[in-house]
Amino acid sequence: MLGQLSDLDLRLIRVFLAVVEAGGVSAAQSTLNVSQSTISSQLSALETRLGYRLCERGRAGFALTPKGTQFVAASRRLLEAVDDFTADARRLDRRLVGQLRIGVIGHTAMSANARLSEAIRRFRERDEAVELTLSMLPPGTLEEAVINGVVQVGIGYFWHRVPSLDYVPLFSEHQVAYCGHGHPLFDAAGAHGFDAVSAHDWVWRSYPLPDIPLPTENWRVTARADNMEAVAVLILSGHHLGFLPEHFAATMVEQGLLAPLNPGTLYYDATFHMVTRQQARRGEVLQAFLDDMIAAHADTH
Repeated sequence: MLGQLSDLDLRLIRVFLAVVEAGGVSAAQSTLNVSQSTISSQLSALETRLGYRLCERGRAGFALTPKGTQFVAASRRLLEAVDDFTADARRLDRRLVGQLRIGVIGHTAMSANARLSEAIRRFRERDEAVELTLSMLPPGTLEEAVINGVVQVGIGYFWHRVPSLDYVPLFSEHQVAYCGHGHPLFDAAGAHGFDAVSAHDWVWRSYPLPDIPLPTENWRVTARADNMEAVAVLILSGHHLGFLPEHFAATMVEQGLLAPLNPGTLYYDATFHMVTRQQARRGEVLQAFLDDMIAAHADTH
């Protein structure tokens, strides 16, 4: 009985299938380019390996035994699997295989998310078999997640530069100072100066921010929050002033819940970067995604 499958077994099975497809030993000679006696010997060798007869052959003609008929189907399945395996093995040198862990901060503009989606589409069109994980992380922990390898690439804004990381600028987010309905500055919002806003309570981020070109050092910060939703809640209370991304606040402004204090002066722009560990630590999967991210943002600079 056939034990472990060998290269010889595969060759004998291919000979057997060639005979079946040709309809007999004599007819298979031209296909296999060997003599009839050689084919007969190979069939006998295969039957010996199997321990049962596959076909009747001789002056009465060629005919499969019942076991031979079943063996034909099994052999075809085997060779199809072998061919598939061979094709997969040959393209592994160019196929992307592994994991890709991406971290992004929440409440990013839809246009920016569309760019990320475009990069993912480009990546998925590659010859790849990659398990992708997309996580929304607070800005204060995103950089640490990249450093510790929790994510392989982080997309957000960063307030300092870690020597072990690479930073690629992607786009800018426009942040504007707002007050909520009921705040003393709400009715005259739109034209307030620095002196007027510095006398009121502010909500600030609990994590460091990029350098802001505004005289904020003397502003009265009485609340802190670690995400945009929390900042918005405090501003909407009508007690605190604070910065929000313009796109994030737009719906609340339309509803009359928020008003920009002075969109011409009380604003700053935060540059979003794509952050990874340094070049020497990148693999093929990560590099391919970085290339797709850069391509997706090519016309935003």
